[in-house]
Amino acid sequence: MQTFDISIFNFIHQFTGRILVIDWTAIFFAKYAMYALIFWGAILLLREKNWVKKYYAFAFGVLSVILSRGIIVEIIRFFYFKQRPFVVFGFDPLLSQSPLEASFPSGHTAFCFALILGAFYLNKKSGLWFLAISIIVGISRVYVGVHWPLDILAGAIIGILSGLFIKCILFRDSKKYSTSSLIKANGG
Repeated sequence: MQTFDISIFNFIHQFTGRILVIDWTAIFFAKYAMYALIFWGAILLLREKNWVKKYYAFAFGVLSVILSRGIIVEIIRFFYFKQRPFVVFGFDPLLSQSPLEASFPSGHTAFCFALILGAFYLNKKSGLWFLAISIIVGISRVYVGVHWPLDILAGAIIGILSGLFIKCILFRDSKKYSTSSLIKANGG
């Protein structure tokens, strides 16, 4: 797997420093896109008129992120330390990152992918945009030199599985807690 990781990393990272606009775009996505997703998610929540759906979407996103980035990624990093590419190859990354922080798995990617299912729950089109941006975030983290491709893949899997786990918890009694059943129960 290490040969695969190095080959894919070298293929993506070889373009670094050639076109300044691409470098800046990669830096933006690698560092700031997750904040843009949070902002976009907040707008989606504010525009949602159904308060039950709004509540579940908020809980869905927050709990998925806490589980993926705040718990699983940190546990893995505590027990397994993998050096970042810029440390291994001895170059300056486009993005400032501590060489003492573990590379595996990607916390940014886990965070972004954890938000995808919540976005799909609110709006399918937004969910597709969240997916596209999350993929770009992952590729950008490799491009700027702070992650290996397998770090990104692991982060994406952790984010998606965390979202699916939270979905199972939140919606295990979906008929019991659906909007229509609540309206009927309240004499509507």
